[in-house]
Amino acid sequence: MADLIVTMRDGDIRTLAGKPGFSVMEIIRDGGVDELLALCGGSLSCATCHIIVDPAQAALLPSVADDEEDLLDGLDDRTPTSRLSCQIPFADTLDGLRVTIAPET
Repeated sequence: MADLIVTMRDGDIRTLAGKPGFSVMEIIRDGGVDELLALCGGSLSCATCHIIVDPAQAALLPSVADDEEDLLDGLDDRTPTSRLSCQIPFADTLDGLRVTIAPET
């Protein structure tokens, strides 16, 4: 089984079981991480599921769509590898993907 490695805001690291066909947001939320608010539930209408992807792995992910780009542009703490976790479909090929929960704004 593939793993998703999540760094919390306090630096704690959790390894979650990845579920192909689910979004990274769903895996984090279902894994009991309450720091990721995901208020819109993945409908791409907020940016409360903001994560920062390990720069060495960012190229493994699908490109940022225009709607996601628009929401990311509104964030003060955006980084070059910022993504909305609801927009990243998890697959076995992403085994070991490392993400960090973005700072709360």
